[in-house]
Amino acid sequence: MKIQYTPFALLWTIPLIAASGEPKKPNIIVILADDAGYADFGFMGSKEIKTPNIDALAAQGRVFTDAHVAATVSSPSRAMLMTGRYGQRFGYECNAGVGQGLPQDEEIMPALLKKEGYRTACIGKWHLGTHPFQHPNAKGFDTFYGLIGGSRSYFYNPKGDDRPKSGNRYQYNDESLSFEGYFTDELTQKAKQVINESDQAFMMYLSYTAPHSPNHTTKEDLALFEGHPRQVYAAMMWALDRGIGEVVEELKRTGKFDNTIIFFTSDNGGATTNNSSNLPLKGFKGNKFEGGHRVPFFAVWGDQWTSSENFTGLTSSLDIFATLVDVLDISKKELNKPLDGESLQAYLNGKKKGNPHDVLFWRKMDSRAIRYGDYKLTITRGVDSVLYNLANDLEEQENLIQKEPKMAAKLMKKLADWEEHCCITPTWIEDGWAPITNGYHRRLMNNEIKTADDLRKKKKK
Repeated sequence: MKIQYTPFALLWTIPLIAASGEPKKPNIIVILADDAGYADFGFMGSKEIKTPNIDALAAQGRVFTDAHVAATVSSPSRAMLMTGRYGQRFGYECNAGVGQGLPQDEEIMPALLKKEGYRTACIGKWHLGTHPFQHPNAKGFDTFYGLIGGSRSYFYNPKGDDRPKSGNRYQYNDESLSFEGYFTDELTQKAKQVINESDQAFMMYLSYTAPHSPNHTTKEDLALFEGHPRQVYAAMMWALDRGIGEVVEELKRTGKFDNTIIFFTSDNGGATTNNSSNLPLKGFKGNKFEGGHRVPFFAVWGDQWTSSENFTGLTSSLDIFATLVDVLDISKKELNKPLDGESLQAYLNGKKKGNPHDVLFWRKMDSRAIRYGDYKLTITRGVDSVLYNLANDLEEQENLIQKEPKMAAKLMKKLADWEEHCCITPTWIEDGWAPITNGYHRRLMNNEIKTADDLRKKKKK
């Protein structure tokens, strides 16, 4: 199947036709960091990792302090964000390998927004399938600059990631591209190009690879952090922050900032491979403790969603799609399938308070978790079950399963009902994953380790 697409220069010169006096539709940018640590942003309290541009952007909107992604690893997390649906509904709970990824009948955000008159662009990491029908162009993006796979070098390498037919090669739509310099900066320039050339409402999915490994940085950025305990990681985050700052400046320069909705988050918790930090949370990428799925998250839209207070309600990345449907007043009849997310619009503009979600679920192979109110239950088959009250124990240190058996039973019942009515058998599983992650869950459940740094230290001994 040959992917059809319209040349970039033509796409962004088609004007948006609106009725006289009708408010112009807002532009939309979803910015996704990759494997960023929960604690590694100034707006999240970091004193060690410098992110001044991201912090300034967060200050212009609402920060969510109890926000979560719907999966703890990259590919299913992205699938659930882009569909607004639990991936377990369509068998997508594991990382996608060759021949795996989004089903053909699952509609993602850009496909719906195209029907609403938007031009759509994906910049950066895809990781949602390699088949032609799974390509960003085939799934609703008019324009794609990035990589189809899950990670790549931050420098152009024609004998490595950029060799012909590599899933990680840099491409424009389906054509291989070369680039000079640093990949984070390259993606930033393409994002600015989209903003500058767009004469109609646009939706951009800006999916940076930073700070995912490999741990590459420029000499110039590295020199800025000489003597830093996490020098390379700090330099990678600095480049990410620089890029987001340039995107915001381009929006302001073109007069589009005030009418652009911006969501910012990360695809999962900080990983064991890039020196990130999720403190004070327990856990890391790939497991069901808070450090695996609680993420930095904020939303900005001119003067629409400003508030001096952070939003403390239970929130999910599933909610981004639902919020856009609400903001644009799209009928549910136009949706391909029902969404699992909740609109945040009324919470963001102050008309509603409380929790967008009463309950959230996670599942991957042997491990699953449920959040209900302040309580969190995590189960790993063949290992153990743990219950925490996050209001009193955000660091998940005291297992209450013996002290509060009625609450544990209640959450087990809700989890079982969800699995029965929402989950199908995974379309694929990751060979070799269970022994590794089940071992991590055992050690985390027993408080033998808390962070990825603990794991790294134990491996050195």
